[in-house]
Amino acid sequence: MLAAAVAATLLFATAIPSHAAAKEFKNCTALNKAYPHGVGRTGARDKTSGTPVTTFKVSTSLYTANRKSDRDGDGIACEKR
Repeated sequence: MLAAAVAATLLFATAIPSHAAAKEFKNCTALNKAYPHGVGRTGARDKTSGTPVTTFKVSTSLYTANRKSDRDGDGIACEKR
């Protein structure tokens, strides 16, 4: 039982937090190379007068790392059709 507790402690202590994996991109050109339609937080909806982008990558941690690139403040960074 002690061995299981030690193993569990080591597992949780060495786990990488999910927000640490989120990459910050220099600009939208760089982000769109990896995510052609942009990245958005969970529940985000594209603000547009035309057809909204719905094919963006949904990742709150990735969006948070690139929030500076969300020019219209709709929760989606670098959205593009």
